[in-house]
Amino acid sequence: MAQFIAYRNSNNRTKKLYPLLLDIQSNLLDELRTTIVIPMSPSSISGASAITKLCPQIDIDGKSYIAMTQQLAGVDRSILGKETYDLSAYRSEIIAALDFIISGI
Repeated sequence: MAQFIAYRNSNNRTKKLYPLLLDIQSNLLDELRTTIVIPMSPSSISGASAITKLCPQIDIDGKSYIAMTQQLAGVDRSILGKETYDLSAYRSEIIAALDFIISGI
């Protein structure tokens, strides 16, 4: 699995609020059964309350999503299906959000 790939959320309870899960874990850890993801919410739902540096806006196929970095979670890789979107173009914004949540800068 590649870093910065978004997957469709298959969980019926959460997929309306978080339709995409962004895998942020390093490719060097592919042998682990789990991976770390950031839930992504449509900006129409979460945009007004988002802290821009913590929750970067990501545009996909003409739609805006907010990366909800403060809600990152470890998940079993088996729940992630087919790779949906390559978001490596947003690498700098995602890394900056992770730096902000951990170190405050």
